[in-house]
Amino acid sequence: MSLLPDFAMEDEFKTKIVTSSKKDKAQSSFGFFQRSRNAIMGAADAVRRVAAKGGFGDDNRRTEALTTSIDGMIWTGGANGLLLQWDPNGNRLQDFQYLPFAVQCLCTFGSQIWVGYMNGIVQVLDLEGNLLGGWVAHSSPVIKMAVGAGYIFTLANHGGIRGWNVTSPGPLDSILCKELAGKEFLYTRMENLKILAGTWNVGQGRASHDALISWLGSAASDVGIVVVGLQEVEMGAGFLAMSAAKETVGLEGSAVGHWWLDMIGKILDDGSTFERVGSRQLAGLLIAVWVRKNLKDYVGDVDVAAVPCGFGRAIGNKGAVGLRVRVYDRIMCFVNCHFAAHLEAVNRRNADFDHVYRTMTFCRPSNLCSAAAAGASSVVQMLRSTNPLSGLTVEGVPELSEADMVIFLGDFNYRLDGITYDEARDFISQRCFDWLRERDQLRAEMEAGNVFQGMREADIKFPPTYKFEKHLAGLAAYDSGEKKRVPAWCDRILYRDSRSDLASECSLECPVASSILRYEACMDVTDSDHKPVRCIFSVDIARVDESVRRQEFGDIMTSNEKVKIILEDLCRIPETIVSTNNIIIQNQDTSILRVTNKCGKKDAFYQINCEGQSTVKDDGQASDRHPRGSFGFPRWLEVTPATGMIKPDRTAEMSVHHEDFQTLEEFVDGVPQNWWCEDTRDQEVVLVLKVRGRYSTETRNHRIRVRHCFSAKTKREDHKPNESAQIPGNVLPRSDYQRLSSSFDVVDQLRNLHSP
Repeated sequence: MSLLPDFAMEDEFKTKIVTSSKKDKAQSSFGFFQRSRNAIMGAADAVRRVAAKGGFGDDNRRTEALTTSIDGMIWTGGANGLLLQWDPNGNRLQDFQYLPFAVQCLCTFGSQIWVGYMNGIVQVLDLEGNLLGGWVAHSSPVIKMAVGAGYIFTLANHGGIRGWNVTSPGPLDSILCKELAGKEFLYTRMENLKILAGTWNVGQGRASHDALISWLGSAASDVGIVVVGLQEVEMGAGFLAMSAAKETVGLEGSAVGHWWLDMIGKILDDGSTFERVGSRQLAGLLIAVWVRKNLKDYVGDVDVAAVPCGFGRAIGNKGAVGLRVRVYDRIMCFVNCHFAAHLEAVNRRNADFDHVYRTMTFCRPSNLCSAAAAGASSVVQMLRSTNPLSGLTVEGVPELSEADMVIFLGDFNYRLDGITYDEARDFISQRCFDWLRERDQLRAEMEAGNVFQGMREADIKFPPTYKFEKHLAGLAAYDSGEKKRVPAWCDRILYRDSRSDLASECSLECPVASSILRYEACMDVTDSDHKPVRCIFSVDIARVDESVRRQEFGDIMTSNEKVKIILEDLCRIPETIVSTNNIIIQNQDTSILRVTNKCGKKDAFYQINCEGQSTVKDDGQASDRHPRGSFGFPRWLEVTPATGMIKPDRTAEMSVHHEDFQTLEEFVDGVPQNWWCEDTRDQEVVLVLKVRGRYSTETRNHRIRVRHCFSAKTKREDHKPNESAQIPGNVLPRSDYQRLSSSFDVVDQLRNLHSP
């Protein structure tokens, strides 16, 4: 489609390029700018196409994590969030995708599969892949999980560790949530801080020291956070082209932008009084946040974003830059905007805001930080588990809508309707701002619900901030040139906190409540055609005292009789009976071990490990050898399956099989044995059958002694067992034992068993 209408609307930008009054020079400048625009758009589109095709090496199909479940299935997680289930033979069975974020780690416990994601979320699945629950565990990627002491411990990329009860999600969650909610007043703490937000369209100029002192220095003496948004830091066509390319590959900032950051930092005594925690530049837009030193320990998870709105939503001469930060465990977003110019472009300004609000995306969902921060940081935090899916990002919901507080500031470019230049000057000189506000486009559009929905603005008690002649003081400096632009409140600061109405009090349910202390323009600053505007917020924040809540949680777990009874029942180990504790096998023989679950209601989970191996020497003495394999089995012994689940009142069978093997060279008691040699001495191992319940981490152990008696009649040249030999009663003949290579073999075998 043609981009000419977009170009024609950018008159203010165009006038900075077309400076000559001569017609031929104007046409030449116009043609140059149009060619520059086309080059910018073409380059940006080309780079976006390469990125969309994965030209930068982003392979979303790669496997990031792997684990084996209790039923013998293999689970893998991919960089695209895909979970795959495989059978032991490597056949792909099912795939699931509950989140679009990369899977970082997998962990199994009982009949549950725990999944840790790149965005800090943990989910719990059953053996069939059904989602049981999920919650925000950390504010950074979950990179490792481990089981211990009745908890699943998760390790985050930033080093934080949290523990989640193995019974979650489960019947205990609702009880614990209710009990903790009843003690909310004990662990709720109220904090108050002041935020100074300032916006200024600097018109490609550089401010004097006195101007910055007047704007920020005089107001920052008792505030905790300073937010600065600048517009038109740089607006040249060459710079726009360069910044478009840099933004595509992730680079940002400019020399002029850094000059502004350094100058403002000096005004705020950066390094001693304040510390800059983050900044973001998009072409002419720049946002930065400074935090007072004594508040730094309560600030974190800083993230930035940018949304271009100019020239087909691709170039940053118009658009927004955002910065998100966690303060006292609550998420605040600051967004600096520059919207479409001109009196008649109301709908374009509304569309710019809608585009910014819906598409501004940070590295991770905003509720990720707030939900994780709101939860306890201790290893016994379970509050979020009571509502497993709370905090998960719903597809299509703007991230800005999930923050506890949002402040929009910038040159919104809304003008005054139905008033002439002279009328506006008269009302301004008489300070009749109420009548002027009735003509304000932004106020009318907000009342109609067309823009900044749900946001508020303090009463405007200062003159319109646009447009002035530079370096001229007083209200007489309003534009007196040929165009005589009608004065307007282009530069604004709007906000939204947690309150649905102004009467709501700050609490954990309404964690951020703010009020306006000052909203004013610095009319004495003359360095730009816009006046800088500032707003000071007084913000009350409700937060959780983690040490107190941990203590209350511990009291509930140890003193609440209902919780103790339920937890004891959940963690009870089912009673099991083992068919034998002594197995003797000969070469390539197979014995069957049977385990019966005597409990009529609960599943029993088992795992068979090998404690070690001993070899019986000629003198009858046993020599110990180190175990091999994942369960400690020696190479000559195969136990299948070595792990599994037994249903109530059911019996499971495991085959204990002597595996014939050959190696190129092996050392037996320090003596090298070649591949045609075999250790002919009897060997013995002790198997430990560990049984536990669905939610118990403790086990009940059964020990089974397995002894392999070497048969002297077996010859190396004949690998077949001696069928005429007497077979013990607890040993199956080799001809009755067959390996089944796939699920189809199992079906065929069952059919043969019932065939006539």
